[in-house]
Amino acid sequence: MNERPALRGGLLALGAATLFGISTPLVQHAGVGLGPVSTAALLYAGAALVGAVVRRPIEREARLRLGDVPRLAWMALFGAVIGPVALAWGLQHTSGTSASLMLALEALFTALLSRAFYGESMDRRVWTAMMLLMAGGIVLVLERGASGATQLWGLLAVLAATAAWGVDNTLSRALAERDPGQVVLAKAALGVAATITLAVTAREPMPSAGAAIALLVIGATGYGLSLRLYLLAQRAFGAARTGSVFAFAPFIGALLAIALGERGLGLGTAVGGVLMLAGVALHLAESHGHEHDHKANEHEHAHTHDDLHHDHVHDAMPVGPHSHRHRHEAMRHAHPHVPDSHHTHRH
Repeated sequence: MNERPALRGGLLALGAATLFGISTPLVQHAGVGLGPVSTAALLYAGAALVGAVVRRPIEREARLRLGDVPRLAWMALFGAVIGPVALAWGLQHTSGTSASLMLALEALFTALLSRAFYGESMDRRVWTAMMLLMAGGIVLVLERGASGATQLWGLLAVLAATAAWGVDNTLSRALAERDPGQVVLAKAALGVAATITLAVTAREPMPSAGAAIALLVIGATGYGLSLRLYLLAQRAFGAARTGSVFAFAPFIGALLAIALGERGLGLGTAVGGVLMLAGVALHLAESHGHEHDHKANEHEHAHTHDDLHHDHVHDAMPVGPHSHRHRHEAMRHAHPHVPDSHHTHRH
């Protein structure tokens, strides 16, 4: 893992992508007859349950702080309100296969915003991967536009969801070193409070018991566990690369949609899917290493002492991951790395 630091982050992101990809066509089926806001509320209620139950011992993770609340509120607005509501509405008005594939553009928004706000390195390989994703999205929009205005508006709603989640992913990068269970719980709880209020105000129909349970389970796995893995992947190798690997989710969703009876796979959908898959594959093959400097700094996050960056000592050396405030002295060395919290240098 130390020789290929992208591998751990990539596997975590693929796990998150698999759970989220499966959830998309299932939401389309379970949310039939429900309002988009009610659907979003149930999904994030399931995610909140995961945040409350799936927790690591507190001494192994850095806790949320009062100063994190404003960022969590913005994450909830974009990621737990605008994103899922737009997706739920879009899934009711367009092909499930096309909607699933369109979600790959979340990686494009995440990478561009991460570049702008965090200065994460993006070489020609990464830029090429992003362009392939964008080209695939354009093909899908053109195909859905030819299928009629309703299909196009549905796909544009899914596009709005990807943009909202791109903002959410960029905001969450700063909290990737915090306890992922606390982050999931706080974000989901804020999102549920907002969407329930909106659903009641809009007088959306109440879900049946079966639909409610189904959406809660989908939310727990596809949004709760997926978000937890996503945060751990961001911790491992940055927001842009996590977003790019996460772009594999739409292909899983598209395959499941077809297996569930979706027949929206036209030539444009196939071409768009191939372009997007090529973008994901290109990014997963990345390898990056050179001599670089570390400035002296002090921070808190979960860490171990078997890497190249944590050489401080304890009276009794802990085994495995643990969290406390610690200091890094200035150093210069060379090894394979990715844009995690210790490698934010410019190129």
